[in-house]
Amino acid sequence: MRLQIAIFGRTNVGKSSVLNMLAGQDVAITSPVPGTTTDVVEKAMELLPVGPVVFLDTAGLDDKSELGALRTARARKVFDRADAALLVVEPSGWGPCEADIAAAAEEKNIPLIVLINKTDISGPSPELTEALKARGITPITCAATVKEHREAAVEAVKQRLLALTGRAAQSQRAILGDLVRPGETVIFIIPIDKEAPKGRIILPQVQAMRDLLDHGALFLTAREHEYPQALAALKKAPALVVCDSQVVDFMVKHTPAGVPCTTFSILFARFKGDLAAYARGAAAIRNLRPGDSLAVLEACSHHAIEDDIGRVKLPKWLKETAGGELKIDTFSGRDLPANIADYKLVIQCGGCMLTRTEILGRMGKAAGAGVPISNYGVAISECKGVLERVLSPFPEALAAYREGAGAKARQ
Repeated sequence: MRLQIAIFGRTNVGKSSVLNMLAGQDVAITSPVPGTTTDVVEKAMELLPVGPVVFLDTAGLDDKSELGALRTARARKVFDRADAALLVVEPSGWGPCEADIAAAAEEKNIPLIVLINKTDISGPSPELTEALKARGITPITCAATVKEHREAAVEAVKQRLLALTGRAAQSQRAILGDLVRPGETVIFIIPIDKEAPKGRIILPQVQAMRDLLDHGALFLTAREHEYPQALAALKKAPALVVCDSQVVDFMVKHTPAGVPCTTFSILFARFKGDLAAYARGAAAIRNLRPGDSLAVLEACSHHAIEDDIGRVKLPKWLKETAGGELKIDTFSGRDLPANIADYKLVIQCGGCMLTRTEILGRMGKAAGAGVPISNYGVAISECKGVLERVLSPFPEALAAYREGAGAKARQ
């Protein structure tokens, strides 16, 4: 949920020095030797008044060596997750590398900030000034290694980020607080199984709790076998019930008909992506046939266990729905299929470890390839035959699902 700010530029323009300047500490190794940064360096911090951010220091995009090609490819992948781009240039001029970075930012609709570094050595050249003017860019000037220049440059970057990114508007997105009124109660059904982290609960559940606190609503947590007891303990029916997707059929069975219910994964499908598109994509599950190829995108990197939701349980339910074996490829972390068009369906995890920018980018790639995409919670609920019930709090998504199901039935 942090604002992701990518730092781009040629080799040896001072990108790492700029990161150290913004962080106020030595985060990245700096050296006059070109190519010192060999991989993306991440620094999470609080950049007040912007808020929580992650700076992504990338390798120079003009490295023409064999190893440089791999570094460049890794650096370019950062465009898929960046909410803003900081392009560091030298005073000497604007060349193909800078133009390429600016074009990539424009194509991805990423706000671009140009920072002219090393102005203690010389001022911006006429060529650079003219190139920026032609693009309507007002640069920030600095000397990242000169202490006296840092405060003004950091403040300028902060103000530009506030102006370009609309961070305040983004921070107002609700996970579920907009579904209930202040003072109302939500029940969370949280199974404690082999995948539950020892002594903790998982991130989406924590974030959902905090969101309700921020909206003045109450919550009651229970394991699945304690859910009937939790319902009985309330004098008034809950405004909403939310469960882990793997017990969604249990929740639907035991939830009174007039009480809205959904899953954590569906909440995050809406919060991080496009729930209506996920719901429409779920309609493709009923048309799966044995031998079809599916891609499962799992943002977490972990060793799978015997009850792993993405690698064991979900594939099992999908195969049961299809009536036979399926070819399922799993991609972890930020890895993606080389050719999404090879698949009949893509299923994204809840995405709690990815940004909204990344999730929407993935959905855009699937849509561009003409491949339906869904997510764990939506897909599991479809496999268990309860999707309409858990989409009931979201009329637009429910309509998209019904539209997609009707289209599939007519094919």
